[in-house]
Amino acid sequence: MTVKVNQNLCNGCNGIAESRCEAVCPGNLMTRDAEQLAYIRSSKDCWDCMACVKACPQQALQTKLPFQLAGYGSKLVPKSEKKQIHWTLTHPDGKVETFTIPTESI
Repeated sequence: MTVKVNQNLCNGCNGIAESRCEAVCPGNLMTRDAEQLAYIRSSKDCWDCMACVKACPQQALQTKLPFQLAGYGSKLVPKSEKKQIHWTLTHPDGKVETFTIPTESI
């Protein structure tokens, strides 16, 4: 798996010194280009922790799932809220599944 950046959604965290994806990546793999848009330095070195994907307020980052897990071309996109994360899994055939995971213990 690796992270894919949707350049149409990324706003570079509005030019702050360190974008959210850069700040949370444990491998120091996320960075920004000259236009301040995020990209991954080396996808082969990605740990697949999805910290950057969950931290992106624009939902510009997504995880491309291997075909063994969900079919070639599937994607997984989170939307973080205060106490939960909503995950949207889109299959290659267009089928969409959603999952909500609490982020705080009850």
